[in-house]
Amino acid sequence: MSRPARIPLPTRDGVSASTVATPSGPWATVLDFLAERIPAVAREDWAQRMARGEVLDARGQPLPPQAPFRAQTRLHYWRSLPFEHRIPFEETIVFQDEFLVVADKPHFLPVTPKGRYVQETLLVRLKRRTGIDTLVPMHRIDLETAGLVAFTVQPHTRDAYQSLLRDALVHKTYEAIAPWRDDLNWPQQRLSRLQESAHFMAMEEAEGEPNADTLIEPIEVMGAWARYRLTPRTGQKHQLRAHLCALGLPIAGDRIYPELLPAPPADAPPDFSRPLQLLARSLRFTDPVTGQLRCFDSPRRLDLGHWLAQATRRTA
Repeated sequence: MSRPARIPLPTRDGVSASTVATPSGPWATVLDFLAERIPAVAREDWAQRMARGEVLDARGQPLPPQAPFRAQTRLHYWRSLPFEHRIPFEETIVFQDEFLVVADKPHFLPVTPKGRYVQETLLVRLKRRTGIDTLVPMHRIDLETAGLVAFTVQPHTRDAYQSLLRDALVHKTYEAIAPWRDDLNWPQQRLSRLQESAHFMAMEEAEGEPNADTLIEPIEVMGAWARYRLTPRTGQKHQLRAHLCALGLPIAGDRIYPELLPAPPADAPPDFSRPLQLLARSLRFTDPVTGQLRCFDSPRRLDLGHWLAQATRRTA
């Protein structure tokens, strides 16, 4: 028996519906199945959701709590969203047409739902703001990093845009504030092999064929600190943070390099006082759909003088 085709479902508060397949089994009702298969939600809660019309069959029709179970089909539901601390910084849209949305992301805002954040993510904020449920990130940056993120609009063009990243056809530049070393030859071409470290979340350089390539150029120097332009030619996880740290130049505000700092308790308000001084500054590529040269720049700036003044006040 073939499974029914997927149907488009609207988002709720910018969040897409979740889908679960129904295997053969002993369940008499859909409620029995959901209560056993997804026990993180109490049976009583599932019953209330179904009574509110929040569980749908494969055709998008609401299922009441007494609905009989059917195997080899799909069920759709929307997650109940827990409390999220508001991230008090706003994104801006720097470009939008029928194929692309390019947003400028603030520090601390995740790109996509993960962990404790769903509503407070760039993707969900943009879906709510634009009304475009089909947005998908063309690429990602860390939640600690500010700057440009591009999203595709049309599902049928998604692979064409994402192939630009796979084929290294997107020219990206970043800026960072980090310690200054006048004993190094500048600019630095950092070419090394990065791999997962034994330390949680971190990457490290290792022996072997290089897989990470970054051009590092100083833009501005003030005493023991500098602002750098970073041009990655590959896209390894934490590439810029790991490469600068390997040079003895960990980025200001980095909570992972050179040492992983403890995360605050899940129920504690986040600390927004020391953002990672890393900015996704520009994107350049030839649009695979229109053939146009696309050039986008973040309106944000890393102000070395202002950052130094703040750092001095914190340590005074």
